[in-house]
Amino acid sequence: MTTPSLNLLIDIIDKALAQEAQHHRRLFHGRGRTHAGLEQITVDLIADQMVVSLFKPEEQSDLDLLKQALLERYTTLWSERYDVSALLLQYRYSGAPQMECLAGDVNLHPVFVENGLNYQLTLGKNQNSGLFFDMKNGRKWVQAQSKGQRVLNLFAYTCGFSVAAMEGGADLVVNVDMAKGALSTGRDNHRLNQHPLERVKFFGHDIFKSWGKIKKSGPYDLVIIDPPSFQKGSFALTSDYQKILRRLESLTTADAKVLACVNSPAVTSQFLIDAMAEHAAEFVFESRLDNPVEFADIDEEASLKSLIFSRKS
Repeated sequence: MTTPSLNLLIDIIDKALAQEAQHHRRLFHGRGRTHAGLEQITVDLIADQMVVSLFKPEEQSDLDLLKQALLERYTTLWSERYDVSALLLQYRYSGAPQMECLAGDVNLHPVFVENGLNYQLTLGKNQNSGLFFDMKNGRKWVQAQSKGQRVLNLFAYTCGFSVAAMEGGADLVVNVDMAKGALSTGRDNHRLNQHPLERVKFFGHDIFKSWGKIKKSGPYDLVIIDPPSFQKGSFALTSDYQKILRRLESLTTADAKVLACVNSPAVTSQFLIDAMAEHAAEFVFESRLDNPVEFADIDEEASLKSLIFSRKS
């Protein structure tokens, strides 16, 4: 990391903090490759804590310079003018995530607020904190679509879409994910928002072995498919996505909508459009949701793809 790149990073963070009085947001998205030399860094503000994440190892001398620059700015500006309560450095490139508190009093279990909804996060334990921030517009869209609907949330993780759907007035949400711990956090997220849990189901199962149980709670008016790009032993995006699409007709109502997502930089929107046309031809592509502006990428097809499809009779 060069000194000019480091100075640019600090300057961008300064400007982002000055722009909005929000306690939760992305301040810098280096992975969008809009700033050369900073592609390996992201910076988030989470419950007034600044979390700087490194996705590739740095030379020790560069790492020391980064820490020094961050600490100096935190002490002289961020903590005083913008009330940033802690400065954390997360190493995302090692097998087990590591998090270092550089300054302040850390809260490893903050509540993240988005569009007026509360989500429980856990910092430092896993690679991901419990909510994918770039999916903000997707959750907002689901909330707007869910009144009176039966919603199926596949690969539910911590049930962010489910929270949005219930807030939007869904009659029922069925969450399916193999990770029972993540679903437990999902229950907590609903409790944080005072949602009636009798209208939310949590299936801790392998989706591909549970179609019968999933179908019993349908048919669904809205289906959300937001899988990982790869999950060892259970899911490979380019070979397994089609298996889900083939089930859509039997799972949905006559005018159902599908939010189908891909977050692999190597897989484009056209993959989903073509796969839907081949394996679920009754669903027609409508539009792609914009990503939040703070997640700008030099190639939109390398960023998150969130596509809306509608069933046509």
